[in-house]
Amino acid sequence: MDVLLQIPEIRTPRLLLRGWRPDDGAPFAAMNADPQVMEFMPAALSRQESDELIHRIQEHTRHFGFGLWALELVESAAFIGFAGLSRPSFDAPFTPCVEVGWRLATACWGKGYATEAAEAALDFGFNTVGLCELVSFTVPANLRSRRVMEKLGMQHDPADDFDHPKLPHGHALQRHVLYRIDRANWRRHEASRAVRPRQPA
Repeated sequence: MDVLLQIPEIRTPRLLLRGWRPDDGAPFAAMNADPQVMEFMPAALSRQESDELIHRIQEHTRHFGFGLWALELVESAAFIGFAGLSRPSFDAPFTPCVEVGWRLATACWGKGYATEAAEAALDFGFNTVGLCELVSFTVPANLRSRRVMEKLGMQHDPADDFDHPKLPHGHALQRHVLYRIDRANWRRHEASRAVRPRQPA
């Protein structure tokens, strides 16, 4: 059986994390062409490049049994981006590893959706896949994503920061910060989160 068919949909209070559908292509391409969405990526993507990214996401999920889900708003069924788990395809001091990541349309920023989706992905990674640690990384200036990482309970050690090997020396986005969380700290974070009011991120 195709591994992709075994990946469950995950429903949170406001979001559905689901498999990709053909009609996701157009709104995903619009996101990937948006300069705000792609501010901290090397370049915006063409429609063909965006479609190829969906294909790579699906192939990753088939190969590893986990991946990046398409994100849908429960109340409207609107596609708003992706979130989930992936294995970085480059070598660095902290690889091999599994990364938690997300990308949302600008209209959905500031509503807590990234945090809500990433929490579901972390829970799946630790409690279903059985991972021991998850990481996330971005450029230092991406304060919005760094805030999500911190709200997830992930920790940043400057000694872990690295130059992304897929970017040329001297590139403005080459330097990256790395955040980590292990299973024990995730469970402590979840226990403390259960008694705290949710804040938008």
